[in-house]
Amino acid sequence: MRLRLDTVLALTALSVVPAAADPFFFSTGGPDGKMATATRPSSAGKFEIEAGDDFFLNSETVINSATFVGLLTGGATSADIGEVRVEVYRVFPKDSDVGRTSGPPTFSTLQVPTRVNSPSDVEFDDRDTSPSPGNLTLTTTSLGTFTALNSVQPGGIHPKPLQTTGGDGAVTGEEVEFAVTFTTPFDLPADHYFFVPQVEVADPSGNFLWLSAPRPIVPPGTPFPPGVTDLQAWTRDQFLDPDWLRVGTDIVGGGPAPTFNMTFSLTGETVPEPSSYILLGSALLALAAAGRKKLRKV
Repeated sequence: MRLRLDTVLALTALSVVPAAADPFFFSTGGPDGKMATATRPSSAGKFEIEAGDDFFLNSETVINSATFVGLLTGGATSADIGEVRVEVYRVFPKDSDVGRTSGPPTFSTLQVPTRVNSPSDVEFDDRDTSPSPGNLTLTTTSLGTFTALNSVQPGGIHPKPLQTTGGDGAVTGEEVEFAVTFTTPFDLPADHYFFVPQVEVADPSGNFLWLSAPRPIVPPGTPFPPGVTDLQAWTRDQFLDPDWLRVGTDIVGGGPAPTFNMTFSLTGETVPEPSSYILLGSALLALAAAGRKKLRKV
């Protein structure tokens, strides 16, 4: 039995209907108590510090919200939180001046041992609570007192050959979870990225230190796809910019040096491939044309 042309085309059209946007979720899991790393925007009397950890997107993805967990130190509380900023970086050498490095294989600079697998020189995109009303909103949840066994605090980042300090030691503070919503979502092409949160603390003696998570990622965290390397956390301050140092390998050091993830999660949805819409449209146009031909023959 032969299928009629219009039946075949109808079945074809159904076969190429694009899938709805799939939910996206990524998490490194909860704090492991091993490291706390300063990260903040510049403000009166305080220089900028950035810390980043990576995530990977298989396809174009819209990121609507995120969480991250850190310590408020020096007696600061949630009432002292000022500007909150989230930046997204691609992986070096993208968005970077490779010419200022030594080139392969280490891509070292006058300031750092290597730029391989670091965040790029400059950010890819960002969201911020400022200027008012900004494109980021947040809520905070206090989780009680928490101690990290080591830290990288303001003033603890140094260019080579003095980059390996061992860290700034244990630190205790108020553990706070930040839940941020991007009122203008990030729309990110498939790629490897770094997530960089920054929190301003108005109290002159207070700081925000981002807490580490297990590396490699363990449940309930989200493993990286097969073949994709889970990169370790990196940091820099405005004096090291545009270079970065590895929190574990470069700053803490040791043999072997520890490596760290940082505690964060991302929520969003994938964007359907445009090609599937094109195929659907072509099939429907062909079906309509076949129907017109049939009517003319009647």
